[in-house]
Amino acid sequence: MSQAHIPAGSVNSSRPALVSNLAPAAASQQAADTRPACVDSTELLRGQKAVDISHNGLTYRLQATRLGKLILTK
Repeated sequence: MSQAHIPAGSVNSSRPALVSNLAPAAASQQAADTRPACVDSTELLRGQKAVDISHNGLTYRLQATRLGKLILTK
């Protein structure tokens, strides 16, 4: 079921404007495809307090603090 988008300020303002003309399942799949990957910090740290990460020829250090926060330094 495809519905047309009603521009803001249109003559028929009693109908809400649609954000997307995609079906709900297609819209949720599109949103899932655009989310960045999520990696748990325990997978990165592997039991260590700090790990070095190489990115674009530079080395960064990811550290876990005693309070459970993460610090990324160059």
